[in-house]
Amino acid sequence: MLIIAVAAGFVTLALVCAISGRIIAQGLRERRRDAQVLELLATFGPVVERARTAPQTLLTWFPIAVTARRAFPDAFDTLDGDAAHRFPFSSAQLESAHATWTTEWLAWEGAHDADYRRRSEVMEATAATGADGDATRSGLELLERERLETYQRRYETYVKVSKALAALTDPPAGG
Repeated sequence: MLIIAVAAGFVTLALVCAISGRIIAQGLRERRRDAQVLELLATFGPVVERARTAPQTLLTWFPIAVTARRAFPDAFDTLDGDAAHRFPFSSAQLESAHATWTTEWLAWEGAHDADYRRRSEVMEATAATGADGDATRSGLELLERERLETYQRRYETYVKVSKALAALTDPPAGG
């Protein structure tokens, strides 16, 4: 009888230890996930804010977010909540970044045209006061070349970033 009581005691002790171990392990997993969530918020929070005013920031940070999502799926599931807003960059944020980038381009384009139009008018007004016509023509040609080169450089950047942002918004099929 004593052996049965001792065996029952050991079984009870083993069950208590197993249950306690499971509770402790669950608590440690939750603490680790919570720490990951806080670290992800600290890492991506400022980036989300920066991306609102500098959309090209997404081109650097979006792939990092994808990698982090693979490394910490539980923490991202917690941050995604009801999955309506994918952390850190939702579809709406990506579309907004693309729209902001386009708006900035259009504003720059208008200012660029106005600046060169004004500079050209100043040269023409100077020529009208009797300045050397050949020098004015050369100056206007140089100004036009400068305008086109500046526009082309900026346009190339606009197109590259715009296409890259669009690719983030519309991931490839099956991806």
